[in-house]
Amino acid sequence: MLQRLHRHFQRFVASQSTGGILLALAALVALLVSNSQLADEYQDLLRTPGQVAIGGSLVLAKPLLLWVNDLWMSAFFFLVGLEIKRELLEGELSSLKQAQLPAGAALGGMVVPALIYAAINHADPVALRGWAIPAATDIAFALGVLVLLGSRVPASLKVFLTAVAIIDDLGAIVVIALFYTADLSFTMLLAAATGSVLLLALNRARVMAIAPYVIVGLVVWVCVLKSGVHATLAGVVTALAVPLADPRGGSPLKRAEHVLQPWVAFLVLPVFAFVNAGVSLAGVTPASLVQGVPLGIAAGLVLGKAIGVFGASWLLIRFRGAALPAQANWQQFFGVCVLCGIGFTMSLFIGALAFEGQGPAFEMQLKIGVLAGSLVAAVLGTLLLLRASKAK
Repeated sequence: MLQRLHRHFQRFVASQSTGGILLALAALVALLVSNSQLADEYQDLLRTPGQVAIGGSLVLAKPLLLWVNDLWMSAFFFLVGLEIKRELLEGELSSLKQAQLPAGAALGGMVVPALIYAAINHADPVALRGWAIPAATDIAFALGVLVLLGSRVPASLKVFLTAVAIIDDLGAIVVIALFYTADLSFTMLLAAATGSVLLLALNRARVMAIAPYVIVGLVVWVCVLKSGVHATLAGVVTALAVPLADPRGGSPLKRAEHVLQPWVAFLVLPVFAFVNAGVSLAGVTPASLVQGVPLGIAAGLVLGKAIGVFGASWLLIRFRGAALPAQANWQQFFGVCVLCGIGFTMSLFIGALAFEGQGPAFEMQLKIGVLAGSLVAAVLGTLLLLRASKAK
């Protein structure tokens, strides 16, 4: 059992870390293209219309950017839901003793960055809508950095970072559901709830094939989209219904995770990065970085994450009997806490919801803040870990 879990975790880290490198490359290409002679073509691509019509009663019409953010990213949230369920049932979050350190660290790493952002932007009600942007950790980017550092970082710290990021994603899902919704349609919410009950019925009936869950999940996605709640949450609801164990042996959940991981790591997230990371740097000056939104995001990611994750962990270790990850020292642990400030994917996603309809100025500030904060957190965390490994 333990060997299977170890092999599964190694495959997970390998796909996430390699995917993180590809994610970075996709973001870099988007930046280069949006600041080149192809900038207009890039924007035209994002505005490419797409429409799905089912009869005459259901028409979904969106530009490419929103198809990626609403439908494409549902696959990412489906994978996140599978990871959360597996970790809760048999992984690092399956017992209170195992879960208390990453859970407390993740909570601290969400609250402190949000407070820092809110303190900087308290006087601007529109900017204040972005309070949750620096509360997220990008597991692909962060694990990518750790894996590139190789044996300099104990495996226990990779497990810790993975658990923190997964709980972070769960927190982000709750935040999106509670705070970033449009006007609600209770009729469509009822339809989505009915679909969710059907997913539960499939689970209780011990349906082990993945296809029925995906089909019902697509119906739930349409209902959630039309309800005003963000449609990607349907991916999480669908994932939580997938059974972990098959009475005949094997695991439908792990099988779905295994199939989906490379698609998400090597296609879904890089495409998301490419369509969301492009920002024109024309007219951007050092003064642009100290505007409320980018300053709040960058300070939240770099300072807030480090203080929140490390501070909460120290309190739990000091007063609640939690243990520092095996074979790690405090310097290495702090370096990983700083890496938690890499917030790229989920930060951009939440920011797009927070500033939807607010115009290109807020969009530019969002991207500058996320890119700058994530880059500084990555470089600083890497330097701290390199220094800690030399000091051993």
